[in-house]
Amino acid sequence: MSESKPAGLSNALTRTIVGAIYFVVVVGCLYAGVTVTALVAALMAGMCAWELLHLFRAAGRQPNDIIVLAACVLFPLSPLAPFGTPTLLLAILLIVSVAAWYVSVPRVTVTDVALTIFIPLYCGFGFSTVTMIRMCNPGIQGFLLAFGVMGSIWLNDAIAYFVGSRFGKTKLAPRISPNKSVEGFVGGLLACIFIWCVVASLKVCGIGFFFAIPCGIVVGIAGVLGDLFESRIKRGFGVKDSGNLLPGHGGMLDRSDALLFGCMVALLILRLGRYL
Repeated sequence: MSESKPAGLSNALTRTIVGAIYFVVVVGCLYAGVTVTALVAALMAGMCAWELLHLFRAAGRQPNDIIVLAACVLFPLSPLAPFGTPTLLLAILLIVSVAAWYVSVPRVTVTDVALTIFIPLYCGFGFSTVTMIRMCNPGIQGFLLAFGVMGSIWLNDAIAYFVGSRFGKTKLAPRISPNKSVEGFVGGLLACIFIWCVVASLKVCGIGFFFAIPCGIVVGIAGVLGDLFESRIKRGFGVKDSGNLLPGHGGMLDRSDALLFGCMVALLILRLGRYL
């Protein structure tokens, strides 16, 4: 007992410090502008893709590393292009490149093809939505909107963990993530709605409460879905974390799973509402 408590405190301290550094770096990049945001999003997408490639290769799959990493890095940068619809063009180029690889290399399986397309869409396109949200306004309004979207997902996760660990009784998805509870889910969802209400109260990009509340609900649910989605991937490989890049948090994908789904859904809703 005397040894386990200091170890637990040390782990908690490490997790807190790493989480704080991650938060400061990401928020600082959002504040620095669209280009810096896109560069950091590209770096994070590449890290997440590398972790997935490692997991799939350990399971005997053979996705194309070069296509995957190149596409994952380019997707978050593509919105910066000064022409047409670069993200759509990149998606078409990805599919054509994979098709050419499949036709020219006999050993390649359909599963390898599917993974080579899936990873860039999951990680690369997912992070490109961060760039697109930040691009709504190059100044403080764009920063506040991007920070609000990401902050709502982060707080959703943090409050869900806090509420679930203390009051959680009803399992949310016991076969995928045994520690998640319905009570934690509700607490996290309320926290997500709160952040969106703050965004509305600041009149960021003209968003009002009538729009912010359903946004908070849908984005919060999407974040939990993203978390469960990655948890099921890891459970399929029998691993606890996608990597060990961030002590106390696991890999970059572990830190970004909810963010990917949450930002994709937030982008869709903001586009439908004509706020982007």
